[in-house]
Amino acid sequence: MLALGIDPGSAICGYGFVELINGQLIAKEFGVITTSPQAHMQDRLLKIHTELDALIKNFQPQVMGIEKLFFGKNSTTAITVAQARGVVLLCAAQNNLDIIEITPNEVKQSITGYGGATKEQVIYMVTKILNLPAPPTPDDAADALAISIAAGYEANSLARRNLLET
Repeated sequence: MLALGIDPGSAICGYGFVELINGQLIAKEFGVITTSPQAHMQDRLLKIHTELDALIKNFQPQVMGIEKLFFGKNSTTAITVAQARGVVLLCAAQNNLDIIEITPNEVKQSITGYGGATKEQVIYMVTKILNLPAPPTPDDAADALAISIAAGYEANSLARRNLLET
């Protein structure tokens, strides 16, 4: 199963494709979609949609994991992240992808075994789990890979439960 993980953002949108092959998780592709802060928001959102749609069509994942919104103190940032997240969800729907929404703490729990893990601990474990030669950069891409791993685990778990119920 090929899982796509998304760390949504309007300036930097991280993505990571992870596949389970012969019992091993493999990073197929990861990176970020960046937009200029000087560009109009509609143009930034269009760029995210266009580039993500092309990635989905190229790699054809079976499931997409996306981080649930975390509302901190900065509501302006939350709004722009929500706009980017909406475009990502639209793109997933247009490509008939199953969606798994996951909180940052659930991702940390899935990757490290501890929901309060630091970013450094998550990046370390992503590097080890995927047997990467170096930690993935930037952090948004590393986060997307972590989301992809966690979503893949969840999708496999759901598939096993569905098999047992039939």
